[in-house]
Amino acid sequence: MKIQTRIEDFFIRDANKTDCGLILSFIKELAEYEKLLHEVEATEEILHRSLFSSQPYARVIIGEFQGRPVGYALFFNNFSTFTGRPGIYLEDLYVSPLMRGKGFGKSLLAYLAKLAQEENYTRVEWSVLDWNEPSIQFYRSIGAIPMDGWTVQRLHGKALENFAKKF
Repeated sequence: MKIQTRIEDFFIRDANKTDCGLILSFIKELAEYEKLLHEVEATEEILHRSLFSSQPYARVIIGEFQGRPVGYALFFNNFSTFTGRPGIYLEDLYVSPLMRGKGFGKSLLAYLAKLAQEENYTRVEWSVLDWNEPSIQFYRSIGAIPMDGWTVQRLHGKALENFAKKF
């Protein structure tokens, strides 16, 4: 089902199984922008299993302008023990370069905020690279605040493998 936004000819829809190639292309475009293309391991098959199995790990919405996909958001639930309620963690928000500045990214993010409110979630949160000043300014303009005092930690690759052996 396509959802009309406040922007003429811009619709948001849930991704489906046939969108795995499109989602992967958006992931690669975003990774290239973030100078992290070398880290992309996802394939269409992996995305199909992860997003469209009987127990999906994340959801994807697609933004379409005049019938053509121009961006996406990939998100999943997190949980706040302090509030006792779930939230949304936004993993990716991406709009194709030629389509930026038209409000499409803001509309995708506003949709997630509306979804969070409708589901009585406590928050929507995400990470942004510290050098990505255009995105940081955009996030400030919508009222997002930095979580000063918090630093993202990650175990992956060999470190994850080695630490798991400690169990």
